[in-house]
Amino acid sequence: MQKRLFCALPFAAALFLSGCNPTYNWRDYSSTDAPYRIMFPAKPATHTRSVDLDGMQVDITMTAAEVEGVIFAVGTGVAPDAVRARAAVGAMKTALVRNIGAKVERESAAAAGSDTAVEVDAVGTANGQPMKLRGHFEAHGTRFYQVIVMGKANAVSSEHSDQFISSFKLL
Repeated sequence: MQKRLFCALPFAAALFLSGCNPTYNWRDYSSTDAPYRIMFPAKPATHTRSVDLDGMQVDITMTAAEVEGVIFAVGTGVAPDAVRARAAVGAMKTALVRNIGAKVERESAAAAGSDTAVEVDAVGTANGQPMKLRGHFEAHGTRFYQVIVMGKANAVSSEHSDQFISSFKLL
C-alpha cells in the first residue's frame, strides 16, 4: 500500500503543479505606437494595416492576444482631424458588430475625459457559432481607439472582459 502511495505522489504533485500554470497570465503593456497602457491576459502581438472607415483610409495598429479562443485587442489610428476621429469611433463599432451579425444588447456613453466614448455589448454568430463582443470605443483629439474582447459567447467571461477593458488608460 505504501509503495502505491509513494508512486502516486509524483503523479499527484505533477497534476497539482500543472494547475498552477495560469491560463490568464496578465501583464502590463505600454504601446510604442499610441499613448495608452493596458493589461493583456497573454503576450500580445502587434500588426498595422490600412483600412477604409466609411471612406476614410487610415492605418490601424492592432495589438492583440488570444486566450482559450477569446481575442483581447486594442486598435488605434489617427484621423486627419477630431471630427473624423469621432466618426471613426462609430465606424469601427458598426464594422465589428456587423462582422459577427450581432445585435447590440447594451450601448452607453463611457467615462468622461475623451471627446467621444462608447461601451457596447453585442451577441451574434460567426461560422455558425454564437459570438459575444464587448467593446470600448473612444476618440481623443485626432486619435481613436477600440478596446475589445470577442469570442464564442460561452467563453467570454465578464470578469476577464471587465478586467481588460477597465485597465485601458490613456497616457
